[in-house]
Amino acid sequence: LRMLQVKLIVTGDDFGYCPRRNQGIVDCFLAGAVSNVSLLVNGSAAADAAKLARRYNIPIGLHANLSEGSPVCEVLKTNSSLLNQDGFFHGKMGFRTALSKGLLNMSEVKQELKAQVELFHELTGHLPPHMDGHQHVHVLPEVRHVFAEVLEEYGIKYTRVPIEPGLHNCDWIPPSLMDFYLGVEEDSFKTVDVFTRHGIRWPDIYIGLSTMGKNMSVSNIWSAIETAIVEFTSRAPSPAHPTPQSRTVTIELMVHPGYPSVPPVGGCGEGPDDFSQSWERLHELQTLIKPELQSHYKTQSIQLCSFKDL
Repeated sequence: LRMLQVKLIVTGDDFGYCPRRNQGIVDCFLAGAVSNVSLLVNGSAAADAAKLARRYNIPIGLHANLSEGSPVCEVLKTNSSLLNQDGFFHGKMGFRTALSKGLLNMSEVKQELKAQVELFHELTGHLPPHMDGHQHVHVLPEVRHVFAEVLEEYGIKYTRVPIEPGLHNCDWIPPSLMDFYLGVEEDSFKTVDVFTRHGIRWPDIYIGLSTMGKNMSVSNIWSAIETAIVEFTSRAPSPAHPTPQSRTVTIELMVHPGYPSVPPVGGCGEGPDDFSQSWERLHELQTLIKPELQSHYKTQSIQLCSFKDL
């Protein structure tokens, strides 16, 4: 099994959400527990996050957000299909409902995504090496095409495709959440061709749904990685991936560490949500920095890296 070289990208999502999120993610990076971050440019502490990334040399990409808070594109802040009656994005489920009813204007989706890439460039001084979607909006029908076009236009090579091996066996995930995850998975399968056609790449393996919040533990992360590697190496070799045994396998582990947000500070325009205020963020942080997790990576010769190291 271990003729395989494993490169692991541990991405801290929602960088820029609030000062306490930023601090938690930076602490994780400095502890060697997170190797990459994904920035919410409409987060209330986005500018601060970009400064921290520059100060500590943290590899940073874009967490494109169409579902929480306010748009960054001026034109769309007042009158747009992306907003609900309160003038904010429709929300995680609201966005999906509006999309399924055909109420979202895809040219506005494109406009907002481009505005977020431009703002990222302004804040960090470079284009994002990778770009994914907050609450997995980037793999949704219609949106996936627009998202792929934007990445191709800006030459952004990498994204995330949230198909997690072993997800179906995770009996600790409550049914309502599992339904959401299985929807994300189904959308992801349908997105593969679209992203491939646009020349966009992503790591071989994605992990993160089964290890979120209170479900995160050292053994849980470890078995998710093991399960994924075993499944990957048992796949039939294809022309694209000859003899998987002797090559590098790349994994992205999506994580959400931070110190809990304290309202009214934080969020993307509406204040922080429940998950951000909960102890679950701190639980992720405390789990990720555990020395036994780090030493586990070392003994299994798993190399932590970022997208630019692939």
